[in-house]
Amino acid sequence: MQHRIVVLGAGYTGAIAAGRLARRLHRDEVAITLVNAEPDFVERVRMHQLAVGQDLTPRPLSEMFEGTGVELRIAEVTGVDADRKTVTVADAHGGRPEQLPYDTLVYALGSGWNDQGVAGTAEHAHEIASRPGALRLRERLAGLEAGRPVVVVGAGLTGVEASTELAEARPDLSVALVARGGLGDWLSDKGREHLRKVVGNLGITVHENAAVTGVEADRVTTADGAAVPAAVTVWTTGFAVHPIARATTLETTGTGQIVVDSTMRSLSHPDVYVVGDAAMAMGPGDKPLRMSCASGTPAAWQAADAIAARLTGGKLPNASVRYYNQCISLGRKEGLIQYVTADDRAVDATLTGRLAALYKELVCKGAVWGVANPTLGLPGRRRHLVGEADRAGADVKAVA
Repeated sequence: MQHRIVVLGAGYTGAIAAGRLARRLHRDEVAITLVNAEPDFVERVRMHQLAVGQDLTPRPLSEMFEGTGVELRIAEVTGVDADRKTVTVADAHGGRPEQLPYDTLVYALGSGWNDQGVAGTAEHAHEIASRPGALRLRERLAGLEAGRPVVVVGAGLTGVEASTELAEARPDLSVALVARGGLGDWLSDKGREHLRKVVGNLGITVHENAAVTGVEADRVTTADGAAVPAAVTVWTTGFAVHPIARATTLETTGTGQIVVDSTMRSLSHPDVYVVGDAAMAMGPGDKPLRMSCASGTPAAWQAADAIAARLTGGKLPNASVRYYNQCISLGRKEGLIQYVTADDRAVDATLTGRLAALYKELVCKGAVWGVANPTLGLPGRRRHLVGEADRAGADVKAVA
């Protein structure tokens, strides 16, 4: 019988993991099924561009995985039974729920926006953590007349990119950015100075050290009682993982992330691997990896290589996931590359201006190329699976 690998989610991490497994393992010995709710790959790092009216290149998953041996299943994941090793899916066309059995599961369902429990956010704010959310915001902004105020809440990477993209694309609007702390306070002095310069040149009003406590149809209110006018509110205060994992017997954290080891393997269920935002994985300095493409891509490589190694009796990967830089777009003409330590702390070195914007664009295109060409660029050849007894022995040797 073929070893059944089911991959849940075809974002950056799930798609990369599925393609890499297809390259590592023989098709006649392994059946790889990739489950995703949408038929197209979504460039999540470009949702702020989509929201302001830019058109993105369609990327059908069927074309990406044509000829790879990966079976694509367009369906919504509605449940995971980690003890019985089955996944329940529902087709988009309203078909009856179906159970997919697996021998190895790769959980890559990712995350969505996090309203942080702030009153009025779900009713009045827009999110750009998903394609549907970005399209809803796009429609709202397209109908917004000149001079109207738009408030972006949250000044992390997503909020900074969203506010600068919006201010550049729609200089006729009054754009404000609300930051819980100081603007760019995680950056180096050079990085922070450049960010403030670009934000000022774009005419963005910044409210620093302002915690938003409520969202209404025409304003946001802060902890000190101030009201910031907002015809449109964009909420970018972090991400919340998909809720399915918390409903399973998998070991999860209080945030619903699945606890994994250095090979992205679940600590409670060894047949489950977790990649991307859904994983609670430790990085350099014994710090949790942040939710990002920068974390998810190498984690997907790690998980796929570990699965292949355990199935074929090969050597487990031992390279830790680390950081090199933070790539921030500041509109289409400006950018900021903040170089960081392995554990994601800013250093003095930065790259700014148009060259940084080009660098960020190349990074985004490179990420898509890695997904669109999942079976290319890997050394070596496909390896055959070993028997259960041999596989158990390989695991013992790896632990020793």
